[in-house]
Amino acid sequence: MDMIDLNLVRVFVAIYQTGSVSAAAERLHITQPSVSHGLARLRDLLGEPLFTRHRDGMAPTFFATQLYDQFRHALSDIETAIESARNFDPASSTRRFRIALSGMGELIFLARIVEMLREKAPSAELDVVMLDMEQLDEWLIAGKVDAAICGRGNIRLQSAIEVLFREYYVCMASQDHPRLQDGLTLEAYLGEKHIEVTPTTAQQLVGDKLHELGLERRFGLSVPHVSVLPGIVAKTDLLVTLPSRLARSFVEGRRLRLHDLPFQVPRIDVLLAWHEGGGDYAARTWLRTLLRERFKEV
Repeated sequence: MDMIDLNLVRVFVAIYQTGSVSAAAERLHITQPSVSHGLARLRDLLGEPLFTRHRDGMAPTFFATQLYDQFRHALSDIETAIESARNFDPASSTRRFRIALSGMGELIFLARIVEMLREKAPSAELDVVMLDMEQLDEWLIAGKVDAAICGRGNIRLQSAIEVLFREYYVCMASQDHPRLQDGLTLEAYLGEKHIEVTPTTAQQLVGDKLHELGLERRFGLSVPHVSVLPGIVAKTDLLVTLPSRLARSFVEGRRLRLHDLPFQVPRIDVLLAWHEGGGDYAARTWLRTLLRERFKEV
């Protein structure tokens, strides 16, 4: 059977509900011949009579009665989806948004994203997906996530991207570190033991730069999560190199101190990534605009 034009379904539902070709034409804002032609096309496609004429209008056949509920619900769902895509209202939306963030991204961005949604779209929901750069393009295209905030790494994304801001790195140490009271020199940086957070872009960039200079750090601890760092660094003489925004969030209320790195490390672009195609365009555009406004730096 050929594909059924959505307009034919609209004609069928309008005739069923109004009981009249003329009333259906008035509701749909088309001519009566257009309604009659549409009904004839749908009857031919389905191979069954749909209505019989009588003095009070059009009476549905048993076959039409069976179709009506399925067509009515399907048409309502489609038209609701179209209207939602055209006119997204964040204040009343109950949509579940999905954003991909790294572990560091959760610590830096998540609280502000939740605050943003509670303020602008209080009934919306949020799912956070742990970022996997190798799968990110596939996730965005398939609609598994609506957007991602990520660093520009070695994997080239095919999805749409824009730079939110450029991040730089600092060294975090205990405020009571016995050998850094006068600041952090290159000799001190290389002489102390460091914490390695694996895997992160920061570690890779710093390591690459030191390798380029013919230098190397010594590691005393390797951890998979950044959330444990403040407590460890505050109570030991270990150092850790982190993105500045994350490091600043750790320092508040703790005996920690931030030091500029004693060598130049390239800044990294922090990206907003999304897919241009797919459905629910208005909702995803609204989310992207809000993320851009909240996090983009001039």
